[in-house]
Amino acid sequence: MKSIKVNVGKGYNIFIEKGILNHCGDYIKQVSGASKVCLISDTNVIKLYGDTVKQQLMQVGFDVCQYVFEAGEASKKPETVISMVEFMAENELTRGDLVVALGGGVCGDMAGFAASIYLRGIDFVQIPTSLLAQVDSSVGGKTAVDLPQGKNLCGAFHQPILVLIDPNTLDTLTPHFFSDGMAEVIKTGCIKSASLFDKIESKDAKSIIDDIIFECVSIKAGVVERDEREHGERALLNFGHTPGHAIEKLHGFTTISHGEAVGIGMVMIAKAGEANGITPVGTADRIAGVLQKYSLMVSDSNDLASIISAMNMDKKRSADSIKFVLLHSIGDSFTQSINNEDIPRFFGLE
Repeated sequence: MKSIKVNVGKGYNIFIEKGILNHCGDYIKQVSGASKVCLISDTNVIKLYGDTVKQQLMQVGFDVCQYVFEAGEASKKPETVISMVEFMAENELTRGDLVVALGGGVCGDMAGFAASIYLRGIDFVQIPTSLLAQVDSSVGGKTAVDLPQGKNLCGAFHQPILVLIDPNTLDTLTPHFFSDGMAEVIKTGCIKSASLFDKIESKDAKSIIDDIIFECVSIKAGVVERDEREHGERALLNFGHTPGHAIEKLHGFTTISHGEAVGIGMVMIAKAGEANGITPVGTADRIAGVLQKYSLMVSDSNDLASIISAMNMDKKRSADSIKFVLLHSIGDSFTQSINNEDIPRFFGLE
């Protein structure tokens, strides 16, 4: 068992242990006095782990109702969250009751958002089952849905009261979804830990995945504690995400995964950094090499002009600029605002 305390708001624990799903009810009962639990999951995950978690919750005395949505990013929209909230109301959840998110990043983002707006906010617990969710999205309280205009444009900060990470759930991931999560691991190494980057570059990540999860979560927890609402340091976690979100939007949030898009975005940013004398030459190739090692993409079918245009609805955009995360070197990142008119030139379009 490994544990990390995140000291934001009331504070909450992250527990990492193989097999923790089999006694998740005990941990949840310790932090919640709820009578009812709304268990939220998707059509894939519910078949794998739904019975185990539901039985655990009922065994410790919770009255459990279950909401299941169609798996995939296409479900991550306001209509799904409103449906979740209506389901909670139909099942008469009170302010003292609880939401449990069982699934990947899409599930955690939506269930957390639904919990944040139902009765102006009720508690929720994250049980992430994908690598991406375990190393990144389940920690830090960012919840959101996509809009046609862009990724994660409708959401709220709402911290969980507990995060339970069971690395055994990764055994049921397809190679595609393992790779998808590795993009966020690579990102974490790029922005905060040259040693983590070296490790995943030189070793097989699967063989040391427990250590990787712990290191990524520790890094993110520290950043969130210092900057919960992204006024400064937390923005570094968006390395590769500005072009990545634009690429996802251009693909209609369907034909390319989040991790794939972020990987392409990291290469784009590193190349731009090199071209502008900010990032050491060769950094982009090194990042691309690690992405390819884990079966991730390094370029997109859309042209550069289209990607830059799609960045205009990014959350990090102000009236006249967009804040990008750049690298001094692997493990050493910073943010820089670039004026809108200078962005095409920065990326080598002019």
